[in-house]
Amino acid sequence: MSTAETLTSQGYIHHHLTHLTLGWLPADKVEEIANRAHDAAAVHGTHSWHIFAHSGEEAAAMGFWAIHLDTMFFSILLGWLAFSFFRKVAERATVGVPDGAQNFVEALVDFIDENVRGSFTGRNPLVAPLALTIFVWVFLMNFMDLLPVDLLPWLFGSVMSVFGADPHHVFLRVVPTADPNTTFAMALMVFFTVLYYSFKMKGVGGFLGELTLQPFGVWGMPANLILEGISLLSKPVSLALRLFGNMYAGEMIFILIALMYSGGTVMAVSAGGLQFVWAVFHILIITLQAFIFMVLTVVYLDMAHQTHH
Repeated sequence: MSTAETLTSQGYIHHHLTHLTLGWLPADKVEEIANRAHDAAAVHGTHSWHIFAHSGEEAAAMGFWAIHLDTMFFSILLGWLAFSFFRKVAERATVGVPDGAQNFVEALVDFIDENVRGSFTGRNPLVAPLALTIFVWVFLMNFMDLLPVDLLPWLFGSVMSVFGADPHHVFLRVVPTADPNTTFAMALMVFFTVLYYSFKMKGVGGFLGELTLQPFGVWGMPANLILEGISLLSKPVSLALRLFGNMYAGEMIFILIALMYSGGTVMAVSAGGLQFVWAVFHILIITLQAFIFMVLTVVYLDMAHQTHH
């Protein structure tokens, strides 16, 4: 893992913002990147699958079908940990005096249930479990932003260097929600769920009627379709970008604070104070963003279940 001492500030930032990427790097891209670098050895491999992209430029050249392995790993790991924890608490639950874990889970379930009851007016047994899953999973993914920015990347780089990898070309981003692939994937799944219940509850005619007849009636059908279509399509976009933007900004601030440690004693002491203050404030941000994502999901599902139009 490269550090601020062996990289320029710009290089340090780019390093921390590059994903561990698996993808297909075409031969023409290999040559193009090598020519720009004026060094063919700067590009590793030819027209082939790479375990890792060796630079941010290679990762970008891999295109749409590239896989961010770090995002996949941490999101799946955190989901599995949450599922295992809740399952273990459920298996050990008692009607007697509960332990701390059961108290915590019961309080969390009551909190989610209260918010669902306040936002969802229909009857659907899926909504509350979905809301609980979204809140816990998004919170845990956001929480990774509170870990020291160099800790896990340094550990991963050290392990990979044992196998002969160049630490300068080993990347790891640990906050899945700072990756738009994660936030858009979750938002699109919410969007498809909303569409499913819109068609189920209202029928094809009712759903199309809402898109074409509101708010100006039959004579304003083209304008209705444009306005309602934009409103519908903006839901997943705003849902994804809100979460991504906040977490990306939080990650960037932690990286910039980390750069201050290489600026001498005074800057290092100031960085320590700023890091603590921002971490405390960021606890509110990561919780609020998980809550907003959950609440908007419930609200969108409630709108999908309304048939009075």
